[in-house]
Amino acid sequence: MDENNPLNIFESWFKQAKQSDIDKPNAMTLATTDKQGEVHARIVLLSSFDSNGFVFHTNYQSDKGLQLAANPSACLLFWWDCLGYQVRINGQISKTTAAESDAYFNGRPRGSQIGAWASEQSRVIKSRRVLDDRAAEFETKYSGKTVPRPDHWGGYRLSPDKMEFWLNLENRLHERTLYTRQKSGSWLRNILAP
Repeated sequence: MDENNPLNIFESWFKQAKQSDIDKPNAMTLATTDKQGEVHARIVLLSSFDSNGFVFHTNYQSDKGLQLAANPSACLLFWWDCLGYQVRINGQISKTTAAESDAYFNGRPRGSQIGAWASEQSRVIKSRRVLDDRAAEFETKYSGKTVPRPDHWGGYRLSPDKMEFWLNLENRLHERTLYTRQKSGSWLRNILAP
């Protein structure tokens, strides 16, 4: 494994996490900031990753979507407790292409596709019944049809500028390795004190 390329290390750790007993190894914390500089964090699911970055999908009109529109700088955090692995990834967010979003949406379960239409994510609703009624409305609308991807739903890609790998060791003398992307595209590797 090339220790000078953090994406290779992430791939190795993620593979181990998927082979472990972790229920959702693709669960990650996404941290964003709003226009006032207040930090917000929530769990989202990693859809895919490659040399271009880390992809997740959501409603563009959700709180996180509005925050990313105002400030595309974000942080992802993975914590795989049983392995003692933590990965922190900072970078810039951009939307995936419509074709990429369509391809992912078309592979989702039908109920999740209907949910993307029914949920006005992050908005106050009067009751749960409002959501259930909207889901029933869209289920009827698309009965016997392919559910198209809503324009307000799609993918985001975080292109990493920094990646930190943290390995849990005894006596709190953990191993921390920070990779910082250089202008040339290569990565600078530094060992950090725990």
